[in-house]
Amino acid sequence: MSDSLRELWLRGIASNAAAPADVLIRLLDEAAGEAGLLMCEGRDLPDAVIDAALRHPVERIRRALARNLHVDPARLAPLASDPSGLVRARLAGGTRLQPRWVRPLPDDILVTFLTAQEGGEDGRVTEQEIVGELWSSRQVPPSFPRDMAGHDHPALRLYAAFQWQSLTAAQRNALLDDPDPAVREAARRGSRQLDPEAVEAELPPIGSRNRWFVLGTCALSPAVVEQCFADDEVHPLARNRHTPADALARLARHPDAEIRRLVATRPDLGPEAAELRQDPDEDVRMRARLQPSIRTWAEFQEVQKVVDHGPDCTCPITQPATEPSPDWYATCAASEEPVLRRVAASWPGLPAELVGTLALDDDEQVRIRLACHHPLAQPHLLLDVFVTRPAHRPHLLTLPAFPRTGRTHLIGHPDPEVRALAAADPALHEPPLEDPDDAVRRAAATNPTLTPETLETLLTDLRTAEGAAANPSLPAPRMHALLDHCLNGAVTPPTAARR
Repeated sequence: MSDSLRELWLRGIASNAAAPADVLIRLLDEAAGEAGLLMCEGRDLPDAVIDAALRHPVERIRRALARNLHVDPARLAPLASDPSGLVRARLAGGTRLQPRWVRPLPDDILVTFLTAQEGGEDGRVTEQEIVGELWSSRQVPPSFPRDMAGHDHPALRLYAAFQWQSLTAAQRNALLDDPDPAVREAARRGSRQLDPEAVEAELPPIGSRNRWFVLGTCALSPAVVEQCFADDEVHPLARNRHTPADALARLARHPDAEIRRLVATRPDLGPEAAELRQDPDEDVRMRARLQPSIRTWAEFQEVQKVVDHGPDCTCPITQPATEPSPDWYATCAASEEPVLRRVAASWPGLPAELVGTLALDDDEQVRIRLACHHPLAQPHLLLDVFVTRPAHRPHLLTLPAFPRTGRTHLIGHPDPEVRALAAADPALHEPPLEDPDDAVRRAAATNPTLTPETLETLLTDLRTAEGAAANPSLPAPRMHALLDHCLNGAVTPPTAARR
């Protein structure tokens, strides 16, 4: 048996959707090498395999499992207090390739990370470094600070105080009187974000890293606003919710069309909104037409997620901190403005009847957003977007509704990625095992309609061995036989007669 065949069989079995738990557990053997790590990180796993990986003595196995997107994160909770700090850091940092759907970690895992007193028994990372991984991973839901503002543990109240503007007035007042001095100090500093004089006194100098953040998020005094106009530093003012009405009116008449675009959809825009609907810039006019439909900052945020992005946008799909009402989304779905219909199509809670209507929308971006965001989007729509928009293919393939059959008509498509999708369709009578593209041949070898005799031939061909080992019709005893040879160092390939 060549080393090449060995690696191909191991990778194929690791991805075989029909492989039983006892087969997959064998891939946790160190002799399986990278295949075992790929399995732990890259696919859904039976409970028995998860349990075996969680208590596996080899750290690399646990690190790979910590990055698994397909396993319920609640099952990974033991890794948050793993003896290895690197395992903890992998769980805090999330998956290697960020998915579009950002899956938040459960509260108990977040609490474990944020209250940890050390970074693991191995001492290779600190608890602060692990928390840093967590913040950058987008796995903390936006509601978490509010949920933790009244927690018994001061470290969690401290975290809530650092997210000052996401808290309610009652929560802010409670933190200002917190029994813990560190929490009180963080709350005091947070409260200064909404004190224009304090912001002016502590304003970072021009060119500093935090200056735009302060100008774009904090309450500003008239003197600071005037200085921004004098220094032509108004871009952050256009996004700041605390920008005074008189300054907002000046921004709406700014000579730079980009500034006018930024303010055109703000819910607090005054009479100048009518002027912007007559603006010489077409994009400004379009945004200003949307403004009467935007009455809250939650609605503004959802429109902003759409208005600045084109049909191939692959930005993360996250749950908003505050969600607009279902009635507002329904109104958007019936709007004459394509952008508002795109917003409606992006809401996973849109009712089925409106999903059906938007699936037939004349605007391609409406259909694309529906396919990528809504769980009730029809399989044929997902397939259409897969074929026409390559940027969305990795995401679409992760969706439960993506069709696993009905793709045979694509077998002659010029794009090999599309042909590969068709090649694995069980309804295909003759999978294209001789296609010039490697990925298409590999996909064809996974087709469950292939006969046992054909599979045996494919298992010994370097071009198709991985796909044949991943074929769901491969019997479990056959998988074990292949693993016997891969893990025990046999020198000859197993044959069908040895099953």
